[in-house]
Amino acid sequence: MKRIAAATAATLLLPLTACGGNAEAGDGSTVTVTVGYQSKTINTVTAGTLLRSLGYFEKQLNSLDDGTTYKVQWQDFATGAPITAQMTAGKIDIGSMGDFPLLINAARGKQLGRPTHLVSVTGYNLRGGLNTIVTAPDSQLTSLTDLKGKKVSTSVGSAADGTLVRALQRAGIDPDKGIEKLNQQPAVGASALSAGSADALSQFVAWPGLLVHQGKAKALYDGAQLDLPTFHGVTAREDFAKKRPTVLEAFLKAQAEATAYLSAHPVAAAEKVAKATDLPAEVVYLYNGAHGIATFDPSVKPQLVAALKKDVSILKAAKLTGDIDVDAFVDDQYVKKALGSSYDEQLAATPPPARSEVWPKGATETQAFTSPADLLAYVAAHPDGIRAAYVPDADTGTLWFADKAVWVADGSTLLPFVAPATAQAYTDAHGGARVVSYAEALERAA
Repeated sequence: MKRIAAATAATLLLPLTACGGNAEAGDGSTVTVTVGYQSKTINTVTAGTLLRSLGYFEKQLNSLDDGTTYKVQWQDFATGAPITAQMTAGKIDIGSMGDFPLLINAARGKQLGRPTHLVSVTGYNLRGGLNTIVTAPDSQLTSLTDLKGKKVSTSVGSAADGTLVRALQRAGIDPDKGIEKLNQQPAVGASALSAGSADALSQFVAWPGLLVHQGKAKALYDGAQLDLPTFHGVTAREDFAKKRPTVLEAFLKAQAEATAYLSAHPVAAAEKVAKATDLPAEVVYLYNGAHGIATFDPSVKPQLVAALKKDVSILKAAKLTGDIDVDAFVDDQYVKKALGSSYDEQLAATPPPARSEVWPKGATETQAFTSPADLLAYVAAHPDGIRAAYVPDADTGTLWFADKAVWVADGSTLLPFVAPATAQAYTDAHGGARVVSYAEALERAA
């Protein structure tokens, strides 16, 4: 029977065929398939962290029964840039990353004669809620206009930078001259925010939720206010895909299985990812839960492709790429074949409606509520029994921690918002409505 193993770094020292290999099917040789992923970029888990922990890719390769022994080399990175560098060097076959890094992946691949293609999607948010701008907990900044002249940390070339640029433009601030932009990796930016050397931080999942959960930040701007899709996806080298289409299809089948597992067991999946990444499970669930900020679906939706095309101008303005032929970069033939008759159904699927959820202590399932007020009433009645409570923004639908949300009381109605500016906009438009503390919201709902 064919052996499947997860290769370690030491495997690279052995006389094996690596990165797609040169072995021909049926010749009894060994082929190492190298997968680059970002464990802490948790909207890629169905092609990375969760997929690896479930072993579905190895099982799919085992089922090929083509006379070849396959090994899977998993390589973990902090961002998409090193994955692209390794792919264009022919050392990684399949990688996962966010939308802006995907475009850079496309540009670099073409430039260096190692073309790559977007072959599937992992997690997405159709309004842009995967990216958030946060400030320090004691910051006096309350809106984007307050950022003028301030130091803002972000990772240039990332979707979070794209959110920052677009948000500033809408606020009438020149993203190049109106702020002092600090080009930093997420962890460095988080430290800068805590140290006071940055006034705000614009980052992608899971950094904003993590910092807010830890009490090290508060939300200033919800990326979903842009109402522009953002997503993460899977890219593969063209030469690898053409040489080993069945292996790529095996990966995409495994990704679909991991997606189904995530959908059926969201709490267990969050716990698995938390264990592998050292992220709090409560933060993982905020993004990847049953009604989380991200929706997981391997199909390549037209609205996501359209969003990629709009993103090109941001990267060009930053002089990170030139023109990119997005249509040539997108290649969904492999995922269509892998998913078969279910592909069209998944392509037409829409995100589940936003819901309020409570994760009781010791529970293996969350409890959903029809309204934020109902959730507050439950939390008030179980003050010592709540592991986490989540509510959707009243405007954007972005899920957020209930105790970190900005609450507005409008008569007997209680409304949560991610950012203070959107809460203020609501109160300005509704006479009598006012911002209340979380404690007062709980008291009103009890």
